[in-house]
Amino acid sequence: MSESGVRTLTDTFGRIHNNLRISVTDRCNIRCFYCMPADDVQFLPREDLLTFEEIERVVRIGVSLGINRLRLTGGEPLVRRDLPILVRKLAQIPGILDIGLTTNGILLAEQAQQLRDAGLRRLNISLDALDPEVFRRVTRRDGYEKVLEGIEAARAAGFSPIKLNAVSVRGLTEDQIVPFGQLARETHTIVRFIEFMPLDADSQWQREKVLFAHEILERLQAAFGPLRPIESAVAEDSMAADSGSLLESQKPSQARASLLPIVADSKAPAQDFEFLDGRGRIGLIASVSQPFCRSCNRFRITADGKLRNCLFSLEETDIRPLLRGVAEDEAIAQAMLASIVAKKEGHEINTAKFLQPDRPMYSIGG
Repeated sequence: MSESGVRTLTDTFGRIHNNLRISVTDRCNIRCFYCMPADDVQFLPREDLLTFEEIERVVRIGVSLGINRLRLTGGEPLVRRDLPILVRKLAQIPGILDIGLTTNGILLAEQAQQLRDAGLRRLNISLDALDPEVFRRVTRRDGYEKVLEGIEAARAAGFSPIKLNAVSVRGLTEDQIVPFGQLARETHTIVRFIEFMPLDADSQWQREKVLFAHEILERLQAAFGPLRPIESAVAEDSMAADSGSLLESQKPSQARASLLPIVADSKAPAQDFEFLDGRGRIGLIASVSQPFCRSCNRFRITADGKLRNCLFSLEETDIRPLLRGVAEDEAIAQAMLASIVAKKEGHEINTAKFLQPDRPMYSIGG
């Protein structure tokens, strides 16, 4: 309960949750090794997926408890038929301030304009490599060129800036860091490097495979110049770069520009850096080495209607029977409140007590 008497989704550590991540499907058209098995994936029966009307109801109830930001995820959300219809439904709910979507981009060229017209304003595109061969090693599928087409279609539809999420894995993606830095320099794209997390379907994650944020930063500094303190920089528009195409940005360049720390939203998962001349932005999500649990304001609902108060939760709250039964909205609100109250202080990846969730990433929702 807030000071004004309005109920909020507040846990026992005082964290207020206003950010709901909604998985619309567990299906995907690629097979990234850090997310799902290569073959023989057992997807949910379609009748188990929440309907658009059920998702809309969950969001309306959530808004009454302080939810004002949404992110649609999967699986791959763009394989869910008629997704722009859901976006439009959610965008019209009073109190929703922001709707984002995370996609692998393969189907984005076909849907970017429809999503924009429906009310989507922010896009995160998962792209772990700017080399087609490395892309295939990560995804175990083809599709690199389609992702590039999707990014250009999103840009043409008016999405700006676009964020690229790149999972960084030791022994696989080190040589992609500088090309991604150059990409950030040459386009409006914001590149965010994410430490490899223990959410793979085969439970093969090892700490030794994590390419840590500080190592990524060191490589960027070696290529583009040292960090400069924010107070020494000349204030400039941080996104005043030329909006070149993604393919053009991959041409070699000798340009050097220091990275500048940005004062960011304290609840955001990424530590952001900006090139000193304002051309390009980098984000580092250090989920393993520097967890952001203390400021976490997000929770999740899976495609089959399970509330998860943390990405690494071992427990879930099943509200699908409430949605499909005769339960009043208040019963669902109480389930949300109870789920958040039960949230732990942190995910404990860096302790001996850590247990990997049974659900891999594709089944949870990113």
